[in-house]
Amino acid sequence: MIWVGIGLIIIGIALLAGTVILIRPINKVSAILSDVKETTEGLPDTVNNVSEQANQALHTGVDTLQQINTQLKELTPIFYLVGDVGRATHHLSANMVNAVEEFEDKDTGTFATRKNLEGLYGALTLGAMVFQKAKEFNNERKVVVTQESQQ
Repeated sequence: MIWVGIGLIIIGIALLAGTVILIRPINKVSAILSDVKETTEGLPDTVNNVSEQANQALHTGVDTLQQINTQLKELTPIFYLVGDVGRATHHLSANMVNAVEEFEDKDTGTFATRKNLEGLYGALTLGAMVFQKAKEFNNERKVVVTQESQQ
């Protein structure tokens, strides 16, 4: 019995020494856990603020996309008009190419050879360009004159 008592006393002294040694680290862990608690108390508010800002940003993006869709709906007829003009221009140019090819295929003698008509085609093109530029210049001059008279 004496040995059992001595063994229990030694175990008790060892546990007491272990407790004394572990008091400081356990206090440090306690302080760290209390700091973590203080830090995490503000976390729900921060998460709510971030989620609200993200929600506002998404709503702003949706509003912007709706405005763009509305503007595109307004521009769609213009795109169709441009497409129709492009197709009409293509049809006209195809008809002109066909007419020129038919004219070249006909046997018209030496006058219709490419060598003799290059100058004529160039002169007609130059005349058409000069006529268009003169017309544009007169239109611009009329706009400038009317703007000056309004001021």
